Amino acid sequence: MAVNQTAALKVGLCLLGLCLFGYIVGPPLYWHFMEGLVAVSHTSNTCPPCLCDCSSQPLLTIPEGQSNASFTDCAKHDPVVNENTENHFAELLTEELKLREAEALENQQRADMALLEAKKLASQYQKEADKCNSGMETCEEAREKAEEALSAQMKLTAMWEIRARQKGWREKVAKSNAQTQGNLQFV
Repeated sequence: MAVNQTAALKVGLCLLGLCLFGYIVGPPLYWHFMEGLVAVSHTSNTCPPCLCDCSSQPLLTIPEGQSNASFTDCAKHDPVVNENTENHFAELLTEELKLREAEALENQQRADMALLEAKKLASQYQKEADKCNSGMETCEEAREKAEEALSAQMKLTAMWEIRARQKGWREKVAKSNAQTQGNLQFV
């Protein structure tokens, strides 16, 4: 019973492998076969070769990335079509150049406007910074003056305290007198 199941599993896996192989390899083989049939059918219908008296260099050279080889090959066969297409192509190139020039000019104008806006903002920030700096200088000057006044006041206080001590003033006695006077005022 187990042997039948393993045999069935092997047969199923083989079929799956064949289907997968056909799925992967089948389409390319089909297209190669069809191309061969088309090639055989075209060799029976031969046409006379084209007679061209064209120069090897085109009148207008196109940059490498922008050329279309099939366009230049077709235009070489008919002089009337060649002249019309060259004129049309030249018009298209000039139009493309004008569009690119207009786009570059527009981009330049946008960049100039952005630069001008940035300069305005920088000027505004500079003015704010100058205001802040002048305010800081004013505050610093006021602080220095206040420190000088405090120092002078402390010297004056120390001088008066020395004179008071020389005259017999004592700190503890002054505090107790101040407390008693304060208590009397509250009563």
